Amino acid sequence: MAYRAKHVRQRSGIKAVGVVAGLVVGALMAWGLYVARPDTPSAGAAASSQPTSTPTVSSVSPTPSIPSPIAVIPFDTSGPPSAELRLKLVKTIDGDISPKSVAASGTGLVFAQNMMYNDTVTVYDARGRLMHTISDAVRLSRFGFDRYPDVVRGSPVEAAFSPDGRTVYVSNYSMYGPGFPSPGHDSCSPADGHDRSFLFKIDVTTARIEDVIQVGSVPKVVATTPDGRYVLDSNWCSYDLSVSSTRTDREIERIPIGPYPRGIAIDDASRYAYVAVMGSTQIAKIDLRTFKVSWITDVGSGPRALVLSPDGRFLYATLNSSNAVAKIDLRTEEVVGRTTVGSEPRSMTIAPDGLSLYLVNYNSDTAMKIRARDMALLQTVQTGTDPIGITYEPMRDQVWISNYTGSIMVFDEVRPADA
Repeated sequence: MAYRAKHVRQRSGIKAVGVVAGLVVGALMAWGLYVARPDTPSAGAAASSQPTSTPTVSSVSPTPSIPSPIAVIPFDTSGPPSAELRLKLVKTIDGDISPKSVAASGTGLVFAQNMMYNDTVTVYDARGRLMHTISDAVRLSRFGFDRYPDVVRGSPVEAAFSPDGRTVYVSNYSMYGPGFPSPGHDSCSPADGHDRSFLFKIDVTTARIEDVIQVGSVPKVVATTPDGRYVLDSNWCSYDLSVSSTRTDREIERIPIGPYPRGIAIDDASRYAYVAVMGSTQIAKIDLRTFKVSWITDVGSGPRALVLSPDGRFLYATLNSSNAVAKIDLRTEEVVGRTTVGSEPRSMTIAPDGLSLYLVNYNSDTAMKIRARDMALLQTVQTGTDPIGITYEPMRDQVWISNYTGSIMVFDEVRPADA
């Protein structure tokens, strides 16, 4: 009997009504466990992901070796400012993928997290060549969790790299298999008692899982502090933030946040973390010395993705339910700019020079480039169906966009006349 349920997703994401957002979830087609699934790729992309037998642990496909990361690539300041350039599609990557997110290492690699629909993390070099396919099958007892002796599967959601680029932490929406009777759901609360999940700690050089960290229920965004001390993740269903030690690979603090925490941004001093609370109009500000929480209020409905300007002065937030992006001055903690974008803006990234923002609009099937200075819209480009993840790859100055329905698009930054 299949140990995970089949799920069909509606395209709509979160729609906020007042302060608390209601979730529009896909219809469940129960095969055995009656578990609803999160944002699901189209039927064609998901059809091949249903397991037919007990998984085996086989972490890495036999593909070319990954070059050892030495240092994060510094930004090349010799080129034109990013706001003077425009996006041009140069490559589309497909295959057996359903990428929820893409994350650039800064050392010439991009990791794509393919959720439970493909049960993999796929690793590409900066030219878009597939280097490795990492299975999410794992025997947790190997890492000290003796109550889970059987092989189970994860569901890779998001990824974040250590400051030196040698380690990547991958969040798993839920774990599936023996010992996990209550996997997560898109519409949930702590009272539902969904299983706790795990982060995978993956060695970037070997592309192998080297440890796991147990966190809250349905971890989403993961982020590392610039000083390398902590890895943070937002737990969607337990309404909290996990703070884990990178020295012990264990959770050391759980901080209540509120309904549907999502995006995370951390300042360069590793002093403050900002967490978007998607079921509200607020952003939590966590002091990483004391773990106390204060609030940035009235930013707009459904804050989802967060990025900081390189100088740390401004925080930018996509507003999934308001179809907008907000610019927040962190000196006053007030919104100082806002621009209307497409339907259901999801992930966002920023150019290394801080002059441009890039975001994807899930329901519009578009990506946009915004000038950070005045929040002016510079460009709109068509994407594939359901664009959901985005990252800036600094070695080639390219923007990578993941379409949940099974592809990754790579865009060059070029002069407007060449776009």
